[in-house]
Amino acid sequence: MSPTRRAYAAFVTTCIVWGTTYLAIRIALESIPPMLMAAFRWIAAGAVLIAALAARGEKLPSIREWPAITVLGILLLGFGNGAVVWAELTVPSGLTAVLVATVPFWMVGVNAIAQRGAATQAVEEGLTPRRAAGLLVGFLGIVLLVWPELRIDSGRGFLMGVLSTQLAGLGWAVGSSYARHRGRTHAQEENVLATAAFEMLFGGVALLAVGSALGEWPRVAFTTRSALALAHLIVFGAIAGFTAYVYALKHLPVATVSLYAYINPLIAVVLGVLILHEPFSARMAAAAAIVLGGMALVRRE
Repeated sequence: MSPTRRAYAAFVTTCIVWGTTYLAIRIALESIPPMLMAAFRWIAAGAVLIAALAARGEKLPSIREWPAITVLGILLLGFGNGAVVWAELTVPSGLTAVLVATVPFWMVGVNAIAQRGAATQAVEEGLTPRRAAGLLVGFLGIVLLVWPELRIDSGRGFLMGVLSTQLAGLGWAVGSSYARHRGRTHAQEENVLATAAFEMLFGGVALLAVGSALGEWPRVAFTTRSALALAHLIVFGAIAGFTAYVYALKHLPVATVSLYAYINPLIAVVLGVLILHEPFSARMAAAAAIVLGGMALVRRE
């Protein structure tokens, strides 16, 4: 198989695998508390990847790089994933995936702040009229998606879950901006997969500390369903999924690979409805389409 075909196979793998993680998170939460569940996932995945890379003789980040990588791990995984896991305590997995798709909205705001004073990049990454329109469309879609849910008895918990998804988006956007800035000041030969493995490990340790501080250990239990779901998150969602993503990103245009952000919510919604019997009405479908449409305006080159 040619490298291009392997790259497209990796892209399809990324779309399918990452689309299933929202369902797996929801199932794992049936018996494992959120912060510790996320910690188990990322510590295990990071440790396995680091051991595999070390066995192959790959270059690993030096100790002096660990503080910066720790910050990235906390932002991208501690906030970016930990808040998503917390959200799924009260928000259906499919809707969580749609709400997480608003990350580009946060990216625009963070980039606009980070690039203030840099004229060229402010034009390229700032708040253009098209992006402003995308933000407005996406916001209207979110309102349509969540407003009726807030009027029922469990509305407060649902609202906290929705806010948690946006905290995840903010953490991911700040982490991505910091990673981009760090990338400009580091050598191009940096091993991306090795850096990501250490981010997983350090982010997992941070989540472990939070889970311990919240007193989650007494509530840890493993059923067959939750253990299999956690194993899926570790092996496929973290290790296989991210490896496939890095390979696809190396051999395909960024615009092509970024389409996974449109496909993941669709897979998550379908799986949530079919397997967990989560509600998904015509209104929710229309709202999800509006959110993804707004995201398309924001992301469009």
